Formats: sequence, C-alpha cells, structure tokens
Amino acid sequence: MQWLPWLRSIVGARNDFYHFDVESNLETNSGKTGDNMMSPKLALVFGPWAKTEFYLNGGGGFHSNDARGVTINVEPDDPTVRTQRVTPLVRTWGYEVGFRTGIVPGVQTTVSIWQLHVDSELLFVGDVGSTGASRPSLRNGIEFSNYWRPVSWVVIDTDFSISRARFRDNDPIGSRIPGSMQRVASIGVSVDHSDWFGSVRMRHFGPRPLIEDNSQVGSSSALVNLRAGCRFAKYFQASMDIFNLIGSKSSDTQFFYESQLRGEPSPVADKHLHPIEPRSIRFTVRASF
Repeated sequence: MQWLPWLRSIVGARNDFYHFDVESNLETNSGKTGDNMMSPKLALVFGPWAKTEFYLNGGGGFHSNDARGVTINVEPDDPTVRTQRVTPLVRTWGYEVGFRTGIVPGVQTTVSIWQLHVDSELLFVGDVGSTGASRPSLRNGIEFSNYWRPVSWVVIDTDFSISRARFRDNDPIGSRIPGSMQRVASIGVSVDHSDWFGSVRMRHFGPRPLIEDNSQVGSSSALVNLRAGCRFAKYFQASMDIFNLIGSKSSDTQFFYESQLRGEPSPVADKHLHPIEPRSIRFTVRASF
C-alpha cells in the first residue's frame, strides 16, 4: 500500500503445515503427527530521498525439529529410559532496520541491523550425529552489502556480517551458542564479456564457540574458488573451476564432544572437525538445446 509519496507498506502472512511420519526400529518411537504455524509479516519503507530508502521489517518465522524427536518415547540406546518429545515447529520473531542506497553511481549499498528471538535453538549432538532441541536464544547483528558494476561486463560484490548470539535463560554451563559464528564475509568479482566469463570468490568464516562456556573456540577459515569459461558454437560452453585455490588447511566444521577411539580406556573430550577439501580442478562442457 502506497500511503504517501515517501511511505509504503507491505503486509502479509503465511501458514506452514508439516506432517511427520517416523518408522523406528523401536516400535514405541514410531508414529505420525502434524503441526502448523502462522507467520505474520510487516515491512515499512520510507523514501526514496537522494536515491536512498530506509526500511523497517518485522515478522514471525519458525524452524522444524528433527522428525525423530517429535514421536520419540524412549531413549534409542536404552529403551528402559523414557524421554521427552520435542516441539515439531519452533517459533522465531525477527526485526530489522536499515537502508539501501544508490547515491554512488554504479554502486548499490545496503546496511541493516537485525535481531532474532528463537524459542529453542537447534544444536548438533555429536554422540548420535543428529540435531537436538536446546534453550531459547537471542541473536543480533549488523550486515553490510555492496554491489558495484564499474563497467557493464564486471560486477564486484561484497558482504560483511558481525553477529552476537546468546542463550536467553540462566544456566551455569554458559550462555554461548555452540557453532554460532561471530563474523562472516565474502567478496567476489564476476566477469562476463563477449564469449568469455569467469569469477573469483573469497569466503571467510570467523571464530565461533564450540561449547557454552566459550572455553573451546573454533578457528576461523578462508576459502577462495576460481571459475573461467567460454561459449562457442552457439549452444556449447566449457568451463574450469578451481576449488580451494590458495590451498587452505582450515576446517569447514568443528565440534567439541566426547569420543572414544579403539585402544582408549575411556571417552575423551576433544575437537572434532571436517577439513576443507584440498585444491581440486573440475572441467565442464555444457550443451543447451
């Protein structure tokens, strides 16, 4: 709705339906159930003034929990122990204020400050290799994005985000959310000129706590990928991708939990990680009809 020349609003709502059907090797943990959640949305946009708009967004959302947890009755590794089911859909509320501007010729810039309330965080559980429902949280941060086209066939885009994530309840084990990154950044250059195209892109993940008291911290990582290609014979194109161009030795994922290797007398709490794939090259030929 356009209320005034400098004010418009967008109002909406969506309703999501989920159906869960679990067949467990323990009959008591099998079952069917469903859930739905209504999510209202509201956006207010002010401007433009000097090619600049200010906006205010708010609304509800959700995330779904592991389907096995919504029908579970007993612990899988000990059927004599009863366990509590998780909520199928978990409510979230988000708010955002920011501006977008094209005041600099050829550049689109967006800055936003956001906050997210989550009724229950979804955390990875290393012992069983799945996710589990956890405590309520509050996340907030700032994001800065730029899209620059210096010439018609070159695009440079950058994104930078800083965030803070904490559990909202009071628990002596700590308030940090395991795996919540404090800093994320990316920058890319894309070229599409005549029959030639290509891009180079850098992705950076900052440090993140691995356990609630922040005594174990995951290291940051940086990854660079390169693509180059050409079009020929009207319907064909060939390209080459180089993944992990700089040969980074960082890890894609890191967790901290107890595990026991063969020969160890008891479980040991330690970091578990998945290393970034080594440098690799892929050639692709594509035909379009």
